[in-house]
Parts: sequence; structure tokens; C-alpha cells
Amino acid sequence: MKYRVYILVLLAFVPLMLLRDVTPNNELRYLSIADEAIRNGMLFAFTNHGLPYADKPPLYFWLLMAGKALFGRHCVWFLSLFSLVPAFVTAFTMGRWTAGESGERLARTGELLLLTCGLFAGMAVFLRMDMLMCMFITLSVRTFYDLVDGRGNVRLKRVLFSLYLFLALFSKGPLGLLLPLAGTVTFLCVTRRGRTLWRYWGFTTWAVLAVLLAAWFLAAYLEGGSSYLHNLLFHQTVDRAVDSFHHKEPFYYYLLAYWYSFAPWSLLLAYVIVDGLRRKAALSDMQKLLLSMVCASLVVLSAVSSKIQVYLLPVFPFAVFLASSMLGGVRRGRLLTLSLAIPAVAFALGLPFAAWGAVHGMPYMDNVWAVLAGAALSVGGVFAVFRLRAGRTVTDVVRPLGVGMLAGVFFMGFSFPSINRLLGFGELCGEARRAAVRQHTERYFTFGIGRSENMDVYLGMSVTPVDEAGLDTLTGTLGVLMVDTTAAGKLPPAIRRLGMRTVGRYGVVVIK
Repeated sequence: MKYRVYILVLLAFVPLMLLRDVTPNNELRYLSIADEAIRNGMLFAFTNHGLPYADKPPLYFWLLMAGKALFGRHCVWFLSLFSLVPAFVTAFTMGRWTAGESGERLARTGELLLLTCGLFAGMAVFLRMDMLMCMFITLSVRTFYDLVDGRGNVRLKRVLFSLYLFLALFSKGPLGLLLPLAGTVTFLCVTRRGRTLWRYWGFTTWAVLAVLLAAWFLAAYLEGGSSYLHNLLFHQTVDRAVDSFHHKEPFYYYLLAYWYSFAPWSLLLAYVIVDGLRRKAALSDMQKLLLSMVCASLVVLSAVSSKIQVYLLPVFPFAVFLASSMLGGVRRGRLLTLSLAIPAVAFALGLPFAAWGAVHGMPYMDNVWAVLAGAALSVGGVFAVFRLRAGRTVTDVVRPLGVGMLAGVFFMGFSFPSINRLLGFGELCGEARRAAVRQHTERYFTFGIGRSENMDVYLGMSVTPVDEAGLDTLTGTLGVLMVDTTAAGKLPPAIRRLGMRTVGRYGVVVIK
């Protein structure tokens, strides 16, 4: 069944999409920015609690705003589709592309590998714009290959190529343009097609990009003024690239991040690609383009000062499908067996680990759903071990591991009602709102809680963070104080005597 892997992934993620709370660091902030844009009637110049927010382009915020307009509130399951659907489109595009050379079986294997790669799978439900950019980059590179190969309507493909590039840039920023540019130029040079560069990166491409970018920048200027435009064009691009004020890491950062970002397939993918290159296997143009995208992207990402794991996301489809397209000629040896045995054994130990965690009350593990998730991993791991011992193909070993992982995600999703209080602010704000209604107040304060200003998404009104000095001024003020319990010892005695209702790792104090 051609779409089986997509059905399995969708089923695995449904409980997670329906039951989880959003995380405070980025997801809740994006929702708060979208709410503020709706209140202010802004579409191009965004603010976060009155401060200009030019970090990200508008496209993803428009989707969040559309979801709010459609449902009247932010529905996590619906907003998750803006990551899950692009993940499916990315996998499907790569599968259809590579199937012609590697065959349907290996293309299906590539789809399963991609959709169960740790970081890629996680970002498929996380509320961020990275998966959108990844999808448009993938579509642009696929269209570029069609242009090189002379497939389809050339004029239409050139326009689509330009449009995909702009949408990638309009989703996340300059990397949406830089990565395809670096990868495709590298491919043309490697295949001795450098003189044809203007065919693909010529007048049509740059004209479409110039018109669309000019329209965006003009709209941003009209809404936000020259300071916002300067922030958008220079502070959030040049400054981050040269001397980052966020996420500054050494140039070799991604060489280390690869191993846990691509888990559980890190060893397998690395071995298959390196083995193919060591054997000096004759690479097709498609494989050369995939390899060029991987290498050029890593160079560009490593050269940029700001680095976090999620920036690797556009590399995933090209790295995974390069490896899957090489599986047909891979040598069966000790290292290949080891690259499969390590994740298989790790999965097989899932149930004992989950049981141990439940007995000892580990965070997120002290519930029956975590034990069932561990059991699913163990079943997949045991099946994979038996198939590995029987000398089955890589695909036959990968399948039970992938299915076991998806089953584990499915069961773990049901545990979120009990662990949301440890992850997000939803339950905390619900308790605070009920306390405020009882006291007939609309004043909310927080102490020791990061990103608490974005609680306005839940409360429908502003929240005032206070420091230690500000705590003394709250005495005698009618309101609700939310506090991180680790900082509760710093509360003045007058506030501590009021009592605290605990919600996960937070507490709610009614100030009178």
C-alpha cells in the first residue's frame, strides 16, 4: 500500500496533536505575536508586547492568524498540520523523485526513515516555520532537477522554481534562498555544467524574486517604518550571520549535532553514504545533486554564526534519500550490522527502561502510557534483532524499528494530559484564571517564570512579570501571582502566608 507510512505517522501523531500543550519558549510566543497582530491589524510588521519582532517573515504568522480567525481560538491540532502536511509533502516529493532510479521499495524505505528521524519527526508536529521552509526548499531543488533534465514545461518550471525559492525565504528567512543556491551551484560545478548557471539562476528567477521581495519590503516599511525595515534586513540577517546575538556556536557544531538529530538512523545513514563514496560508486545526477545539497548546506550552516539543531532540518530529506538510494549497492558487513543492531537493541530495552522509570517516579515516565510506549519500542526492537540475525535486508530490519517507534509515539501521546503541567502554561493559567474570577480581579503577576509575558494567549489579557524588588509592592494589591516553585523561597513572608496552590512545578497565590 503506497501511502501506508503516511497513515501510520498520522495515526501516531493524532493523540499528541489533540492532547498536548504548547511549549513556552517559541510556540507560545508565536501565538502571542499572532494575537497581537490581529489586535493591531498588522500583516507585515509584527510586535511582541509592543516591541518590534522582525526575527521571522510573515508567512507562518499568517497561518496562525488564519487558524485563530477560523476557530476563534488557537487549536493545537489544526496548527500542527502546518508542520505535518509539509513533512508529508517533503517525504512524498523525495520518494516520487528517487523511486525512478532506486525503485519503489527503497523509496518507501526512505520515506519511513525520514519520517522517523528524531528531529524531523519532532518538528513534524512542533509549531514552527522550519518545516514549511524545508518543504519549499525540497520543492525548489526538485524543480531545479527537472529544469536540468529538461522535463515538463520549462517556462512553468522556471516560474515555479522562483516561487518556491521565495516561499522558502518568506517562511523562515535567508537560509531558504542560500541553501538551494549553494547546493545547486555546487552541483553544476561538480557536473561541469557551470556555464549553464544562467539558465536556472537567470533573469526569470531573479526578476520574480526581486518583485516579490520588493513588495514584501515595501509593505513592511509602510506598516513598521524605516527602523523595522532596517531590523528586518540587517539586524536579523547580517548580524546573526556574522556575529550572532543568539545561539552562537563553534563551526563544528553540526558535526556533533548530527548524531543525535538523525537518531535512531545516524549510524546507518552515515555508513551507507560513506561506504558508497569509498567504493567510488558511480553516482547518478540525482545522487550528485542530493550530495551537493548535503555538503553545501552543511558548509553554509557551519559558516553562519547562529547555530541550533533545527537549522539542520532542510538537510534531512537530501541526506536520508541519498542514503536510501544507495542501499541497493551497500556492502553487508560488520559495520552495517552494527549500525542496525545498536538502535535495535536500544529499542528492545524500551520496556525495561520504562518500567524502571515508572517505579522510580521519573518525570514523564510515571504513567501507564509511558510503559506501553516502552513496550511498543521493545516489540519493534526484538523483531528487528531477529530479522538482523536471520540476514534479512536493511529494509526488513528498518520496518519494525520504524513501526515500533511510531507505536511508541502513539501511546506516549495519551500521557500528555498528565504531563502538560510540566511542559506548558495551559493548566497553570487555567487555575490562575479561576482564582481571578473568584476574587473578581483581572490582574496577573508572575515571578521566576521565563517567557511568562506570553501567557496572554491563555488569559486574554496582559501579564506583569515582577522581580524580587517588585514583590514587596504587591502586598495589599488584589491580583493573582504565578510563581515557579523553585523560586518560592524568595517570596516575602506576607505573600507566603497567603498560601499557594501547586500546579506541576508552578504555584498560584491569590494576593489580597
